[in-house]
Amino acid sequence: MTAAAAENRDITAIARWIAGLAHPGSVPVVGINGAQGTGKTTLAGRLREALAGRYGLCAVVLSLDDLYLPRAERERLAAQVHPLLRTRGVPGTHDVALAGTILRQLRGLDAAGGPVRIPKFVKAADDRAPASGWTEIAVPVDLVLFEGWCVGTPPQAEAQLRAPVNELEALEDADGRWRRYVNDQLAGAYARLFALVDRLLFLRAPDFASILRWRTRQEAQNVAEAAAGAAPGGAAIGGMDAAQLRRFVQHYERLTRHALEVLPRRADLTVELGPQHEMLALRYR
Repeated sequence: MTAAAAENRDITAIARWIAGLAHPGSVPVVGINGAQGTGKTTLAGRLREALAGRYGLCAVVLSLDDLYLPRAERERLAAQVHPLLRTRGVPGTHDVALAGTILRQLRGLDAAGGPVRIPKFVKAADDRAPASGWTEIAVPVDLVLFEGWCVGTPPQAEAQLRAPVNELEALEDADGRWRRYVNDQLAGAYARLFALVDRLLFLRAPDFASILRWRTRQEAQNVAEAAAGAAPGGAAIGGMDAAQLRRFVQHYERLTRHALEVLPRRADLTVELGPQHEMLALRYR
């Protein structure tokens, strides 16, 4: 069996598992967690197509990336809490209240009074798109696929926060203020948001080195697509050089390593990935 055929087989199996969650009168939310470069967005898109084509189910994909706080809000956090909160991505830099409202509306728990409106974040501008550019979703829907790098990740214990995990934390968060703020967000508002997730799928990379390698490859692809005009809203054409990308990824390293350790025991389905990004096994809990 070719690698492509094996992947199609696994996508079909995952879609079958998700389709089994759908029942009239309820709208299950399936969280998809995976580190940078693991392919969350691609998987969510393929699952949406499979659910529609094979089962006639309407699945909406909601990306945590589209729920970043506007740049002005992150600048305020950087000034009032910690400069590292200027960089989007970690818990505390998303519009959690809006995310919860959208999920409740899609599930029919809140009356939307019309289509559900989902924001769009423009990464090239590092800011939220104007409301006129938001996506409108006609309800009702059958399923929600909620994808994001920290979806379903629990907070760390206090003892785990004491020592820095990388150069960024050692030099720019020596007193631990930033990582404790992030962890407090994960324990509070994000935990309440993730409680709306009914099932969790975890894309498990083999190690952090693979994640950095995949994210480097993804950055090169983003730059090429942006230069060709094929990725509006993607990375700026200039992209990040190796040093910039390494620093950027260090913002996520702590919780990425934490997820690799704890989520295989918590996720309802863990997809084991190999070093070449191939799906090695599906492990159901």
